[in-house]
Amino acid sequence: MHSNHLLLEEPIRMATILEPSKASFFPAMTKIVGTLGPRSRSVQVISSCLKTGMSVARFDFSWGDADSHQETLENLKTAIKSTTKLCAVMLDTVGAEMQVVNKRETSITLKAEDKVILTPDQGQEATSAVLPINFAGLAKAVKEGDTIFVGQYLFTGSETTSVWLEVDEVKGDDVVCVIKNSATLAGSLFTLHASQIRIDLPTLSEKDKEVISTWGVKNKIDFLSLSYTRHAEDVREARDFLSKHGDLSQTQIFAKIENVEGLTHFDEILQEADGIILSRGNLGIDLPPEKVFLFQKSAVYKCNIAGKPAVVTRVVDSMTDNLRPTRAEATDVANAVLDGCDAILLGAETLRGLYPVETISTVGKICAEAEKVFNQDQYFKRTVKFVGEPMSHLESIASSAVRAALKVKASVIICFTSSGRAARLIAKYRPTMPVLSVVIPRLKTNQLKWSFSGAFEARQSLVVRGLFPLLADPRHPAESTNATNESVLKVALDHGKASGVIKSHDRVVVCQKVGDASVVKIIELED
Repeated sequence: MHSNHLLLEEPIRMATILEPSKASFFPAMTKIVGTLGPRSRSVQVISSCLKTGMSVARFDFSWGDADSHQETLENLKTAIKSTTKLCAVMLDTVGAEMQVVNKRETSITLKAEDKVILTPDQGQEATSAVLPINFAGLAKAVKEGDTIFVGQYLFTGSETTSVWLEVDEVKGDDVVCVIKNSATLAGSLFTLHASQIRIDLPTLSEKDKEVISTWGVKNKIDFLSLSYTRHAEDVREARDFLSKHGDLSQTQIFAKIENVEGLTHFDEILQEADGIILSRGNLGIDLPPEKVFLFQKSAVYKCNIAGKPAVVTRVVDSMTDNLRPTRAEATDVANAVLDGCDAILLGAETLRGLYPVETISTVGKICAEAEKVFNQDQYFKRTVKFVGEPMSHLESIASSAVRAALKVKASVIICFTSSGRAARLIAKYRPTMPVLSVVIPRLKTNQLKWSFSGAFEARQSLVVRGLFPLLADPRHPAESTNATNESVLKVALDHGKASGVIKSHDRVVVCQKVGDASVVKIIELED
């Protein structure tokens, strides 16, 4: 654990704190993943979310059916066309999630010191005395004194909407629990979590496989959020499953770390996954509260060094019902940025919250302010030191491009790429200016049909901090035979000017392949 990688850029002048936040073509370098649901599924609301800063739309299959999600996705496509804002699609699996089956969707009031029975008999009605659950093996997994939590969606930490149970005894397949706090469970979905207990459920359930092979294939999902990832083998199995479904072989897998088991095997999971989601709702229950921040900082640090996106969840829970976050939540968002996270994931805040657009806007503003004091110099030196020497060819070019951009105070870095790898490596060094990733499609074939690559690569950079993709005309080569690629460069520069990122006399760093060589060049714009 490195204790010195969180330092702020110094000095912070008091006057800068009082300056109003300035609007930019991007709300923040840090990306925002928004979960679309009942409160955020109309074209109008989704359009506002895109304009405000949402770059990845998450579809959570823990609730709702494929048809309702499809309708929401069609509205997203309409919103993308009308706003001309690119947005990626993330499918979030149910995974090894235990749930209370509340068929009538009635509110259930539980009182402290009373007892409640958790039963696998789903024919029973959910009441304050009996909670039917979807997992028959709970009685074999727990013992007297174990802790179980029940809450709506994920656990809010609120003592009125989540309940803490202590196992009193096991009777056959039933688990009798003592209620430790009074609470009212409301809504259609209650999640159940047994703290630090191995639950023998598959990471990729049969329901997940069905959703991926139908809804996922139909919509060519960009990301798969693999819930309850506990081992690297979980990621390998998911990747093998995706590879058997056409275009989904390109889908990136983000391992969702939700319990101590996933934490224990974090290093091997990180090696296999394309990115990491720190699901702090469940982690906050599996870990003692005083340990949660340590895991966040350690995990984000490891993701940064590996050059893989780190996504942090559960930052502004109170905005589900309120227009402003608490002071602690605002600080939490900023600290996630200072830790080095790539994206903030909003769950209930946008899915069922009263203020989805305002939440995205507020989080974006906090991220932008934190980015101003992010100690990029220290981060850069640390990353270069860790990579060591000799560097790989691409790593050397990427770090050189960032160093050059910082030295000449460039307004933007433009990177021509086909796979997106070069642009992601540049973003790994966290430049203070945006990176315009110009993805140039390649023609490919599977022996049955010809198709262009590029769309996946462009959208998948929408979760990486500081990367802003452009999909170029496929007639432009990613590799040039001379030191210029004027037409596609002009398109990128014009986009930067139209967005307000590039102005007259600005310096721009361009990174591209020229023949067999990679070139970093600095250009100064005229009037």
